[in-house]
Amino acid sequence: MSLAQLHYTSAPPGPDGSGFRFTAVSPGVPPTLLREAEQLIGYEPPRDLPARPDTEELKRFPKAFSFSELSDGGTLLSRSVYTGADYSGRWGNFHAHALHLPPGARLPDGALPITAWESPRWADATPPDGRPRPVDRFEPSGLLRRDGLVAFARSRADRLAAFFADLRALAEETDTRQIVVVEHDSADVAQWIALACAVLPRERAHRLTFTTYTRRPRQARQQIVGALPSSEPVGHDHRFRVHDCTARADAEPVTDAWAEVCARVWTAGRPELFHDSSGDLGPLAVAALVDGIALRADGRAAAARWAADHALAPAEETLTPLIAALAGGSSGDTGPDDPRYSPTGTPLDDEPAALAALLARLDGQVPTAVSAPLAARVLDSAVRGRGPLPPLGAGSLTPPLRLELARDLAPALRHGIADPTEPAAGRPLDLLRVADLLDVDCTDALPEFAGRIARDLVSGRPSDRDAAVGTSPSGHGPEHVPPGPADPGGTARPGQRPAPGAAAYVVGAPAVCSPALLDAVHGHPALRTALFGALDALAAANPPGVAGRLAGSGLPVSLAPGFPHLRMCVAAGGARTGGDRYGGVHEVLRTAGVSPHADPGVLRTAFHLVWPDGLPTGEEASLLLSELGSDAHRLAGTRDLLVEAALAAAADDPAAPVLAADLLRCFTAELPPAHRAPLLLLEYAGLLDTDQDVEGWVRHVLSLRDGAAGPVPGPVTQRVYDALARRLLAVAAPESASYAPPRPPAPESELYALARSGDPGLLAAYERVGRGDRVGERLRTVPSYVAACFCDWSAYPQTHAAWEATRTTLLSKVLRPVVRTLPAEDRSEVEEALRRIGRGRLDAYRAWNRPGALGRLADRLTGRGQRGDRQATWYGDVEPPGEGGRR
Repeated sequence: MSLAQLHYTSAPPGPDGSGFRFTAVSPGVPPTLLREAEQLIGYEPPRDLPARPDTEELKRFPKAFSFSELSDGGTLLSRSVYTGADYSGRWGNFHAHALHLPPGARLPDGALPITAWESPRWADATPPDGRPRPVDRFEPSGLLRRDGLVAFARSRADRLAAFFADLRALAEETDTRQIVVVEHDSADVAQWIALACAVLPRERAHRLTFTTYTRRPRQARQQIVGALPSSEPVGHDHRFRVHDCTARADAEPVTDAWAEVCARVWTAGRPELFHDSSGDLGPLAVAALVDGIALRADGRAAAARWAADHALAPAEETLTPLIAALAGGSSGDTGPDDPRYSPTGTPLDDEPAALAALLARLDGQVPTAVSAPLAARVLDSAVRGRGPLPPLGAGSLTPPLRLELARDLAPALRHGIADPTEPAAGRPLDLLRVADLLDVDCTDALPEFAGRIARDLVSGRPSDRDAAVGTSPSGHGPEHVPPGPADPGGTARPGQRPAPGAAAYVVGAPAVCSPALLDAVHGHPALRTALFGALDALAAANPPGVAGRLAGSGLPVSLAPGFPHLRMCVAAGGARTGGDRYGGVHEVLRTAGVSPHADPGVLRTAFHLVWPDGLPTGEEASLLLSELGSDAHRLAGTRDLLVEAALAAAADDPAAPVLAADLLRCFTAELPPAHRAPLLLLEYAGLLDTDQDVEGWVRHVLSLRDGAAGPVPGPVTQRVYDALARRLLAVAAPESASYAPPRPPAPESELYALARSGDPGLLAAYERVGRGDRVGERLRTVPSYVAACFCDWSAYPQTHAAWEATRTTLLSKVLRPVVRTLPAEDRSEVEEALRRIGRGRLDAYRAWNRPGALGRLADRLTGRGQRGDRQATWYGDVEPPGEGGRR
């Protein structure tokens, strides 16, 4: 196809006029195209060159070689040269020779426009006959040959990356600013354009518009604009990106990886690598590395990512040298001078992650001899650079590489495993796996390391692996559930919140062991033994806290014998809660796998697990003492827990006095004084409630209480006071059967001792029992008991003010309401009983019980009305409440 040509210069007068005009035009070129082309092919000589140059000086004038887009969709390739004087002798003439390429058309043989630079086909003058000669091809000039361009690129090596970065933004239309290249020679601008067209995809290179020279860059329409230092400056015009090659190069680093790789390929003298890259960074970086060109970290990462995405595409002859290039060099030899780093010394991309992704794709899919160097490089980088460690297997490394890595990484591995700043079950655990893979001996670090893992598990400290969800490669671990709160503080002591029977077994939010930890426990016997030993010690020191974290955690304690405390805590979540806690103790002890007589410490652990926040009941503690014996509790350190259980037992716990008696018998010489007196009181309460033949009830109780080394627990005093009151009132304990035989009356000396003591606690208990249901029921059904109570409550008047208030209250609030409701025959029996006691008793009773004025006088004589009307009602009073809750 013959391309339309245009010649333009200053010519003598002719049919088309004189001065600058088209002097030769191919047939069929429309006038509109000529008018548009005339705006593109103009030439203004540089201001700093001679105004009237001679022949030699004319050769130094720049050549304006341009490729421009036209409004019809076509393009115009033109060459304008300065010719000096025109036909009339006037200086400032130039000649322009241009070719019009219709839309979609290209130069012959598909040549790029820049290859036509200084081709012999360009004319410096109009054809004599005025008819352009046909152009069927363009012979390239020697300036743009491969070796010349390589030499030029090397001479501009410090400017290449920045130029290519702007070129990529311009070609991809992410930045439409024009590129202005300032050189002393337009031929150098042509070489810049040739470099640009070589790195761009072929299609984009065909569309790249340019001019090698203009005196007014602001008016240029091309994408790349060449200029001389004398051309009009563009200053800080935001429409342009200026690369002034006549000034000092910009020291700012270029972060565009593609531009950096292109620059390195050119300076390495390997422009043919651009042919198969299609302009993409990945294949270009791969080709560069395979060719032995050193790249920065971002370029290497791009090559690794592309290779990972096309792992099966590269042939082995490509893959092997690529891996060798990626794996080459030591990861420890990095820094500002390393080609993988920017000029500021900062890594430009995540090369380790890209290499790890490539390794994950290749490991096991290619021969070990091919992938092993990459595995060694990734592992070395991860260990030294604190990056994610790859999951390598035994077949991922060759024996020589394994030995080399073991020698080089042993110090870093040991230091990382012992690093206290890392969660032990995170990176240090992975480093231990690497040490096992490389046969690096870390046995001396295992005890301390296992102790850190144990403390992290119990304290609930999250590890690196806790953030990941999934199952370990071996399938040992469940998906992660975030750990809940734990109480890793000091030993939890039962009885801190006394509530016998309140809670059984600690079931907290368990810590789910990470897959990596479970893999290590299964596959590393030495670590397993050390870890179980550390956890066993923590479990013995704080069973509830450890059980709250490890119960249900999936820790495979069955893999190793021993470690009874750990076994008990791990199994605590499966033990029953509530109900038969005595049986629960035996159930927990069975999981220990050792008898409490052989290892008494397990008994204490069982206590803490079954009663983490409370105490056993008196019956449970008594059974455990009688079954296991005092020696087991003495060695286990649970003696004080049994004592606390007895002292904290509820006042209605029937087994507490029996437990107190057993404790006094079993630990006679060991009990501290602070415990001995309360236990003696408990024991004595049991004797009083069982009608044992004892004397000096009141004196003995007060003597024990007042002689105690410290305050007597409230439940103990309440129990003994109530037992004494029941014995004085001849009623059975609440837990006794309702058909129990009547108790014998109390000796008068004991009642007198009570009245004389005036003890507020004893008298309050006496009044409380007197107001109780058992006394009321017996008063309503046993007339002789009415007579006995009247005698007791009217005895020893004025002995003590507290006794006076108590007895008159019982007479008026308890006895009188009952007497008024008794049948006639019962009232007769009461009087008969009093007559047998003595005539004076009967007279006093009749006077007390007589209604009217004499009755009121008797009331005053007996003290009635002094206190009772002002006292609030009591639960269990026989007399029904009156208006306002008063009687």
